[in-house]
Amino acid sequence: MAKKAPRRTAERILESTLVLFNRFGEPNVSTTLISAELNISPGNLYYHYPAKDELVNALFTRYQASVLELLVTAPQVEDLEDAWFFLHSLFERVWPFRFIYRDLNDLLSRNRKLEASMTEILQHKETAFRMLLERLSAQAILKMGTDQLLYCSTHLVIQLTWWLSYTYVRDPRHAMEDEQAEQAMRHGAQHLLALLLPYANVNHHDHIRNLIGAYQV
Repeated sequence: MAKKAPRRTAERILESTLVLFNRFGEPNVSTTLISAELNISPGNLYYHYPAKDELVNALFTRYQASVLELLVTAPQVEDLEDAWFFLHSLFERVWPFRFIYRDLNDLLSRNRKLEASMTEILQHKETAFRMLLERLSAQAILKMGTDQLLYCSTHLVIQLTWWLSYTYVRDPRHAMEDEQAEQAMRHGAQHLLALLLPYANVNHHDHIRNLIGAYQV
C-alpha cells in the first residue's frame, strides 16, 4: 500500500498545476506557488517533479494523448454533421490544457522537448484535416484541388492553434475562465467550419451556414 502514495501525490500535483497554469498562465506560476496551493513542502514537489518543465511536459503528454486519440478518427468523417462534431471535439480536447496555447511562444522558447512534441502534433493535425477535407470532397460536399486542400488544411491548423490566444487577447480577464468554456469552444468550431464555405458545392452552402448559425449565441 505504501507504494501507491507517491502516485497519488504526483497526480494531485499535476491536477493542481494544471488549474494554476490555466488560471494564471504558466510563466506566472512558480513551484513555490504550486507547493503552497497543495500545502506540501517544496522538497516533496521536487521529489516528484525536479523542475517546472517536467510538470509542463507531463501535462503536455496528457494533452497529446487526448488530441491524438481524436485525430485518428478523421477518416471516419462522412458528412458536415460529422465534420462539425470533429471540430468541436477538438476544442473540447484543447480547452482543459489551454495554457499550452495561450503561453505557447514562451514555452517553446525554453523547452526543447515541447518544441519537438508540438512540431509532431502540428503535423498530425494537418494530416487529420487533410483527411477530413478529402472525405468531404469525396462526398461532393467540397470542391477542392490539391493545392486548395493543402492550403485549407494548413489554415485549419493555424486557426485551431491560435484561436484561444486570439480570444485571450480580446478579453484577458475573462476569456480563459471556466465559465467561458462553452462559448470559446463553440465559437472556435464555428470559425473552423466557416473556412470550408468558399470550397463548398453550391447545394451545401446553406447547410454549412445553418450548422454555424445553429450554434451561435
